[in-house]
Amino acid sequence: MQVFRIESDGTTQRQITSEPVSVSDYDVSLVDGSVAYVANNQLLYINADGSERRVLVDGGTVDPNNPFISTISSPVFSLDGLTLAYGYKGLQIYSFSVDESELVIENQIDEVGDGLFVPRELYAPERYSPDGTKLLITLGYYEGASSAIYDPATNALVRLNGGEGALICCDDTEWSSDSSSVYAANPAMGMFSSGLWRVDAATGEVTTLIQGDAGGGNYNVADEAYLAPDGQLYFFFATFTQPDVRPLLQLVRSEADGVTGRTVLSQADFQLLNEALWAPDASFVVAALVPTPDIYQGGQAEIVYLDGRPNVVLTPSAQQMKWGP
Repeated sequence: MQVFRIESDGTTQRQITSEPVSVSDYDVSLVDGSVAYVANNQLLYINADGSERRVLVDGGTVDPNNPFISTISSPVFSLDGLTLAYGYKGLQIYSFSVDESELVIENQIDEVGDGLFVPRELYAPERYSPDGTKLLITLGYYEGASSAIYDPATNALVRLNGGEGALICCDDTEWSSDSSSVYAANPAMGMFSSGLWRVDAATGEVTTLIQGDAGGGNYNVADEAYLAPDGQLYFFFATFTQPDVRPLLQLVRSEADGVTGRTVLSQADFQLLNEALWAPDASFVVAALVPTPDIYQGGQAEIVYLDGRPNVVLTPSAQQMKWGP
């Protein structure tokens, strides 16, 4: 697995990284298109055209018995491109101006003996808010995970309050376009409830918008929610009766509460959706769709227009899709 770029013509593709091992995580600078990525437990940096590769941080050999102690993960560019947040022994902020990292929140780890450690709480960045003032981070535990909102200016961490049973973490979360809230959607039943939630970015207060249990043996699921600049909430939604299968998701739009005025925007079936990348103005979404239900990463990347135009296939295989500048 390597990082590729699709140009704005929707056709031209270019391979950016050429590592002898797979790239696990990456991010793209919205300033100049340069790429920060993780391979072989190194944090690397490369220009937008794939030139001038350099190692920013070398994490060394990962202890397979305690991988969370020394594993580099989740690079995230600041909006101005001057710093890079990433996970390594905690939440780190790398400054390009001084070529140094600062550990701003250290992982909380308990030693249990015989050289083994158990994570009490781990910290890794997810994405900056659209205004660049806040950083959504994942809190990792021995079993499970959650989210919190980090303020780089004050070094303060706002934890979630409420939303018991909600799955609010990782790739299931998205900032609203005005940076005031975070939306989280979970399309799967299991340890956590399915449903849709909104998090107040200032207080961490969680509001349940759509309950997983719809009553009468029915279940609600939502996925890939995005509150667009028009104040409307766009997401994939289904109500179904069999919690052990993939639901027949439909693309919908509603008011910000996820319920009022909910309207189906496309008659297409998104049952095999694994990932979605919204256009900033929500005029279209790039959907990664797989051929069979037993594949849970990536898929064929297609532009799905909301004005009725036919889908456009960008590439037969893609995952971890991100926008460039």
